[in-house]
Amino acid sequence: WTFGGGTKLIVDGVVKPTLTVLPHQSSATLVCLASGGFPSNWKLGWKLGGTSTSSGVSNSLEAQGTDGRYSWSSTLSLSADQWRKAGSVSCEASLSGQSPVTQTLDPDHCSE
Repeated sequence: WTFGGGTKLIVDGVVKPTLTVLPHQSSATLVCLASGGFPSNWKLGWKLGGTSTSSGVSNSLEAQGTDGRYSWSSTLSLSADQWRKAGSVSCEASLSGQSPVTQTLDPDHCSE
């Protein structure tokens, strides 16, 4: 926050983001929405069946809300075969020194 005269208040604290994983209809594309996190350097990653993957991943830059907290998104594009064989797909938000935040989607429980 910035006050009159250029004084800046820096709040030293960590707020874990809330993760939501959404399957995109008609394709094997997943979107992970991370919202309400602080500070801005949380990183989003994906795991297929517990193994980290960077193939087919596209990450957004962070966006700061009016409350001073941040939101990010990450998209994972899979082939139909990868989707069927994945077992589980997880989005993970990580920040050095913090336990990660994970949201998992089970392909078997998603409609075609």
